[in-house]
Amino acid sequence: MSASAVFVLDLKGKVLICRNYKGDVDMSEIDHFFNLLMQQEEEGLVCPVMSHGNVHFLWIKHSNLYLVATTNKNSNASLVYAFLYKLVEVFTEYFKELEEESIQDNFVVVYELLDELMDFGFPQTTDSKILQEYITQQGNKLEVSKTKVPTTVTNAVSWRSEGLKYKKNEVFIDVIESINVLVNANGSVMSSDIVGSIKLKTMLSGMPELRLGLNDRVLFAITGRDKGKTVTMEDVKFHQCVRLSRFEGDRTISFIPPDGESELMSYRINTHVKPLIWIESVIEKFSHSRVEIMVKAKGQFKKQSVANNVEIRVPVPSDADSPKFKTSTGHAKYVPEKNWVVWSIKSFPGGKEFLMRAHFGLPSVEKDEKEGKPPITVKFEIPYFTVSGIQVRYMKIIEKSGYQALPWVRYITQSGDYQLRTNN
Repeated sequence: MSASAVFVLDLKGKVLICRNYKGDVDMSEIDHFFNLLMQQEEEGLVCPVMSHGNVHFLWIKHSNLYLVATTNKNSNASLVYAFLYKLVEVFTEYFKELEEESIQDNFVVVYELLDELMDFGFPQTTDSKILQEYITQQGNKLEVSKTKVPTTVTNAVSWRSEGLKYKKNEVFIDVIESINVLVNANGSVMSSDIVGSIKLKTMLSGMPELRLGLNDRVLFAITGRDKGKTVTMEDVKFHQCVRLSRFEGDRTISFIPPDGESELMSYRINTHVKPLIWIESVIEKFSHSRVEIMVKAKGQFKKQSVANNVEIRVPVPSDADSPKFKTSTGHAKYVPEKNWVVWSIKSFPGGKEFLMRAHFGLPSVEKDEKEGKPPITVKFEIPYFTVSGIQVRYMKIIEKSGYQALPWVRYITQSGDYQLRTNN
């Protein structure tokens, strides 16, 4: 990967803090970064990689900061960006909010973190939980016992400390699926997929070995068991604790878990998804006088399931005013700065149908420019339900002391990029 130096800049391009790792790029080269960025913004061609002579700037923007890595080699750009985003994640874990003020208030800790996160241009310890064991925000108050480098930095299981003890040993497993749907104005599903993740919260003593079993179609085919519903997962990405060779060999998800909360894996399921909340809309625009909107929402999921905190966002013309609403359930609110109506339904049972009517006034003088037709968007969350049918079949917990541990599983389906286009 080999990044020569890392800089944190404010919105005016002033360097707040930096760390030179290799010394093969002049630190004054960063002065050219902001000028290149301004030039590209003026031309409307902002690029994530910019060059000045033989020096390359790889950068990201977060809040009111620019994080920039410099290199004069043909470095692996994707790894540099992964490191910059990891930097944001670690700083956010430490300071809650990553912005100019938090960098200025924590110079010493930021320098210490930059020292530990990377060595000679290569990432080192990037797990914030491990870093927090020996880099604290009260650096000058470190106890003598804490000045030793934790074994987690040097041992094979760098993501988990030794000697953990809990009175009650438990594992909480959250299977969270986001559904992405695009429906055209004629009611046909143009694209759909499911993006899922399995998150853990582990409170286990010692150094346990966990084995997770899912209704994975490939596993069932290997073992010759085709009974029950199975799913085909694509783009599977694991936490570093998972033994990849074992998974590739017999599809067993075997790992020593990090302590506390972590994302064990993420996946995508490319399948035709029936929209869980179906929207029918009629938007009638009467020139120079009013807009009438009628929206019907129907829950197309099992009757025993309930969608919570449903938000249906309906676009309205930017010059609309004097809103009036009538809803069969929930409440509607006009958000003029976003040019939409938000219809909020706290609890939406499966199979039910609800109606919302809205009336807006229009100015007598019509706008010259034509407006676009933004889609209706929907947000929701359905607990105890997965649209793909993925299931945790078992969770085995093996620890040398032989204690009994309880695994708890929870399923949640939520909206991702959920859009329905309108005719009007």
